[in-house]
Amino acid sequence: MKLPFLESPVKKFQTHRPLAWAQLSHQKVRLAVAMSGIAFANVLIFMQLGFRSLFTDGAKLLPANLKGDLFLLNKSADYIGASNFERIRVYQASGIKGVAKVTPVYVKTGILAYSKENISYAPRVFAFNPTNQSPFDIPEVNQQLEKLKLPDSVLFDRRARASLEPISTLFEQKGNVTAILNNHRVSVIGLFTLGNSFFRGEANLIMSDSNYARLYGEDELKQVSVGVLSLKQNANVEAVKAGIEASVPNVLVLTHKELIAKEIAYQDKNPSGAIFSFGAAMGFVVGVVIVYQVLYADISDHQSEYATLKAMGYSDKALLEIIFQEASILAVLGFIPGFIVSFGMYKVLTVITRLELTMSPNIVMTVFVLTLIMCIASAAIASNKLRSSDPADVF
Repeated sequence: MKLPFLESPVKKFQTHRPLAWAQLSHQKVRLAVAMSGIAFANVLIFMQLGFRSLFTDGAKLLPANLKGDLFLLNKSADYIGASNFERIRVYQASGIKGVAKVTPVYVKTGILAYSKENISYAPRVFAFNPTNQSPFDIPEVNQQLEKLKLPDSVLFDRRARASLEPISTLFEQKGNVTAILNNHRVSVIGLFTLGNSFFRGEANLIMSDSNYARLYGEDELKQVSVGVLSLKQNANVEAVKAGIEASVPNVLVLTHKELIAKEIAYQDKNPSGAIFSFGAAMGFVVGVVIVYQVLYADISDHQSEYATLKAMGYSDKALLEIIFQEASILAVLGFIPGFIVSFGMYKVLTVITRLELTMSPNIVMTVFVLTLIMCIASAAIASNKLRSSDPADVF
């Protein structure tokens, strides 16, 4: 059974697709150059967007791994640990109807050394009462709460910067490692996995609040970085949040989603994100220039053939379709090697930097769409040369 309304488009597709591919594949060196250029532009865009995503992903690491229904911060705090508030506010919040448990969490920057070399590092230190509910949604931490009760004991993040990797390696070999933290000897009694961002410390350590007091002083326990609240079953989160806001002064009350959004919003203010976005835009421009040069050269070399097609009855629109099909084919052929190379570079940089550089589906789709736009835009610019083809020039 024939479908008349499909017959014309099918014929055009069958006619134009081979012609577009024939034009590209006729000069294989030029095709290879075009694919390499597009792949290079893709790698530039992939890497810039990947670096930019590190800011967002890094900002989400800590709040995403906290376990609670509501969180208390200092009203002036831009992110977790930026400034503290009085511990009594956490206990005031525990008296609000619907609150089941509260856990004060302390965040500080420490000075860590683990070898005889005169080198020190600046880890983030997290502390809480291990006899209470753990504020972390990290199984490795929650399985080692009894160990945290030991004097001068800490858990060490295995995703610390590469320069601190020997600590986790030695622990896995010996089962115990000693280090100097704030001029106090501490024992690494376990590992966990969290990770770092560009700006938040070189490693993460977790300890009990009693060990925290030994290192920083008893008075430091009076100032809390974040209060983690768990609500009773069937409690209305918004109602409890409103109750705390009305009764507890000088604190910001956030849901889990709001806490993550606040961390990301602060990170988005950093100019580095704009720099990486600009780098991705430059990669896009490079791709446009390369594809334009290839298509323009192709049109110039086949100017007489295009003029002949016009003389045979081909419209400008039909010839433009051929050019846009060439651009689409180039987009796909150039994207594939660009993706493969970028994926490998992501893996290598993750190992080198110890930062989680993830090739997310969102980044892949964004780069592919940008590649299509890049090639179509180049075709649109190069097609000005095609419009000047005059059948009279052939005869």
